[in-house]
Amino acid sequence: MKIRFLTYVLWAISVAVSSSSCKSEFEQIRASGDTELIYQKALEYYDAEDWQRAQTLFELVISAFRGRPELEELYFKYAYTYYHLGRYVLANYYFSNFSNTFPHSDKREEADFMAAYSFYQLSPSYRLDQSYTLKAIDAFQLFVNTYPSSPRVPECNRLMDQMRLKLEQKAYDAAQLYFNLRDYQAAIVSFENLLKDFPETRNAERVRYMLVKSAFLMAENSIYEKQEERFHQTITFANDFLNKYSDSAYANEVREIAARAQATIKQFANDRYQK
Repeated sequence: MKIRFLTYVLWAISVAVSSSSCKSEFEQIRASGDTELIYQKALEYYDAEDWQRAQTLFELVISAFRGRPELEELYFKYAYTYYHLGRYVLANYYFSNFSNTFPHSDKREEADFMAAYSFYQLSPSYRLDQSYTLKAIDAFQLFVNTYPSSPRVPECNRLMDQMRLKLEQKAYDAAQLYFNLRDYQAAIVSFENLLKDFPETRNAERVRYMLVKSAFLMAENSIYEKQEERFHQTITFANDFLNKYSDSAYANEVREIAARAQATIKQFANDRYQK
């Protein structure tokens, strides 16, 4: 029994020593207080793409490197660790802070791009809230304005176009939802705003067609006193559509709607004459 117990104790000590040695390198470096050693090991972890350990060690020595030339590279890589770990809000913060702290750095352009790109990574599906999409567009536009000759400008423009399509799809779906809910007035406002906000939309034909339908259905379902005015609005939308898309697949339907609206307006005129 004593032999078994002694064997167990020796085994436990061996496991404890082994476990300690397995984690000792990082833990001992972190606890060493040796600034130079911590910095060098942080760079090694960074090069090995061990972002979490690199970040932890960078954090320990940033304050000690203030005023030293190494701080610029240290801080730049520290910002990248947040990006690689998927912590994009903080990545944006640290890349932006890098540009403010080192305004003359040759890495500033990349930092400004990465600050915008971090917001881009947070841009969600068009069905969700688009706050970060708007922030990313603003950040990329600022980059383009600041560095108009940068080779990254085409990529910024491509990403902004991509995100604008997302915003456009969200706006279209919102307008279509109003239409489906028979809130035709809200649908008209939404479709008109879509054309104002996205004047080059590829869906302009469909949007203008939906304006005609929304206006006609709103007129039909309005109280008597507002119908004539709203049928006039329908004709205005219909004429605008036919002037732009006379050969559209929707053209015949739009002409029919316009004719019905015109006939109703004539009936209003006849009613007034008879009275």
